[in-house]
Amino acid sequence: MTTAPSTREAIYTVVGGGAIGGTLATHLALAGRPVQIVDTDSAHIAAIHQKGMRIESPSGVLETRIPAFELADAPSELGPVLLAVKSQATGSAMEWIAPRLRNDGYVASLQNGLNEATIAKHIGADRTVIAFVDLFADLLEPGVIQDGGIGTIALGEFAGGRSTRVDRLAEDLAHWGSPIVSGNVSGFLWSKLAFGAMLTASSFIDEDMSKVISENRSPMLGLAREIFAVSDALGLRLEGFDAFAPDNYRVNSSDRTINGAFDLLSEWLAGQTKTRSGIWRDINVRKRPTEVPSHYKPVFTVADEQGVETPKLRAMVEVIGELERDESSMGASLMQRVDKA
Repeated sequence: MTTAPSTREAIYTVVGGGAIGGTLATHLALAGRPVQIVDTDSAHIAAIHQKGMRIESPSGVLETRIPAFELADAPSELGPVLLAVKSQATGSAMEWIAPRLRNDGYVASLQNGLNEATIAKHIGADRTVIAFVDLFADLLEPGVIQDGGIGTIALGEFAGGRSTRVDRLAEDLAHWGSPIVSGNVSGFLWSKLAFGAMLTASSFIDEDMSKVISENRSPMLGLAREIFAVSDALGLRLEGFDAFAPDNYRVNSSDRTINGAFDLLSEWLAGQTKTRSGIWRDINVRKRPTEVPSHYKPVFTVADEQGVETPKLRAMVEVIGELERDESSMGASLMQRVDKA
C-alpha cells in the first residue's frame, strides 16, 4: 500500500498560467521545484508544450520547460495548488480544484483582490493560504510573459498561526523574490486595494499610469482614503510595499508628505517595464471584462456592514463598466466624475 507523497515531495500545480501564474511557475521550475501548469487557454498550453515558458524581465530572458495541461487532460489528484486565475473565476476554479485536492493539499491565492473566503467555502479555512503578490507582468502572447521585475510576496495561514507549509512555500518562491511570512497578510491585501484603485483609475486616460497618477492626485487620494476608511473600520493595520506607503496618504499627513509619496510612487512606476495597468490592457487590447468589480465587491459589502460611505470607489467601478461596454470614451472627464463623487 502506497501513501500520498508529502507536501515537500508533491508537485506544485499552478492553476492559471498567465502573467502571475506563469511567472511564478517559471521561477519554481528554475529553482528545481516540481511544478505543473493548468490553464483553459489552449493556445497558451500548446505554446508551452512546443517552446516552453519564456519570461522577458529586466534581468534578462528566462526559459524553461514546464508540464502544462488543459482542464480535460489535467492530473486527477492535486497537492499544493497556487491559484492565479482572475478573481471573477475563483469560484469556478475552486469547483474544479476541490474534488481533486488531496488530504495534504492546500490552495494559496496568488491573485489580486480578496479571494480567500471564496476558496475557504470550498475546502475550509485550514487548507487555505492567504497571499499577497505585487507582480507587474503581462502575457504578451501564448507562452511569453513580460515581467517587470522583483516585487513583494507575503504569505500566511488564512486560519491564523504559522505553519511549516507556508515556510516551505516562501522558501520555494525565493527564486523570484524574498517572500515574507506574515500574520498580517490582510494588511498587505487591503493596502494593495488602495494602490489598485489608483491603478484602476489610471486606465481612464490613455497615458502611462505614472503620468496619470501624478497629474490626478486629488481623485487618487480620495480613492485610497475610502479604502483606508473601510480597513480602519475592520481594525486592520495596513502594510507598505515597494513604493507604496499607505500611511503617507492619510488625512493627517502634511501636504509635503502626501506630495512626496506621490512623487516617489510615480517615479517608481515610470521605471517599470510595464507602463500601463492590466486593466487598461484588458479594456484596450484584450477587449475583455476586467477584475475590477470582483476586486471591490467585498469592499462594498464590508463598507455597507460598517456604515462607511464609498462614493468615489463606486463611481470608479461604474466607469470601468462603461469602458468595458464601450459606453464611454477615455479622457479627463471620467477622472473628474470620480473626483466629484
